Amino acid sequence: MSRQTLFALPNVLTYLRILAVPAVVIAFYFPGHTARWVAFFIFAFAAITDFFDGYLARAWKQQSSLGKMLDPIADKLLVSVCLLILTWKGTIGSVSVIAALIILCREILVSGLREFLAALQVSVPVTKLAKWKTTTQLLALGFLLVGPAGNIILPKTTEIGITLLWISAILTIYTGYDYFKASIGHLVNEEQT
Repeated sequence: MSRQTLFALPNVLTYLRILAVPAVVIAFYFPGHTARWVAFFIFAFAAITDFFDGYLARAWKQQSSLGKMLDPIADKLLVSVCLLILTWKGTIGSVSVIAALIILCREILVSGLREFLAALQVSVPVTKLAKWKTTTQLLALGFLLVGPAGNIILPKTTEIGITLLWISAILTIYTGYDYFKASIGHLVNEEQT
C-alpha cells in the first residue's frame, strides 16, 4: 500500500472516526453536563466524517481497499460503543435496551454476511433506506449523548433520542432482513456446490 493511499484525506477522516470512539468513552468518565456536551461534539465530528470520507473518496477518485475495509468498521465501532455507554449510564434503560440490542445484533449479523459474501466476491449495494437507517441512528445517538444536559436548550432531549432509537431499530430490522434476503441466494448456492 502506498503512502499516498495511507494518508489520503478520506482515509485520514476514517482514522479520526475510529479515534473518536475512545474519546467519547473517556468524556463520560468526567462528572456533570460538560462531559455529555464534550461526548456529543466528538460524536458529531465523527458522524460528519462518515459522510465526507465516502464523498471525498468518490469525488477525488481516492477509493481504496483500506478505506472500504475501515469505513464500516469505524461506523460499527462508533454506534456500538455509544449504545453500550448510554446503556451503562442509564440513558437507554428499561424496554429501550431492546432497541439497542436489535441494532447491535443487526450490525453483527450484517458484518458476518459481508465477510462471507466478500469471500465469494459478491457485494450487496447499500440501499437508500439503509442510509436513512444510519442517519436516524446517528441522530438518535446525538440526542441521547447530550441527554439531560440538552434539556436546557431543547426540552425532552432524551425522549426525542429514545423515539429516534426505536425508529432506527425498526429500520434496522427491515434493512437487515433486506440484506439477509439479498444474501440468502448466495448462501444456498454455496451449500449446493
